[in-house]
Amino acid sequence: MALALTQQLHISIPIEVVDIAFDDDLFSRYGVTIPVLAYGENELNWPFELHQLQIWLKDNGITYHK
Repeated sequence: MALALTQQLHISIPIEVVDIAFDDDLFSRYGVTIPVLAYGENELNWPFELHQLQIWLKDNGITYHK
C-alpha cells in the first residue's frame, strides 16, 4: 500500500525496495513499523496516508507530481 502511494505521486527520485526479512539489523530496527520511507537521515514509518507522505516529501525537498 505504501508503494502504491508513492507511485500515485510520481516521485522524482528512484525508490529502492529493500526486503528486511534477510537483514537482522534492519528487521530489529524496523520490525513492526514497515514499510518505511527513508531519505538521508529522515524516515517516515508506516502507517501514513497520502497527505502525510506529501508533507514528508515537501519537508525533504523531494518533488512529485500528483
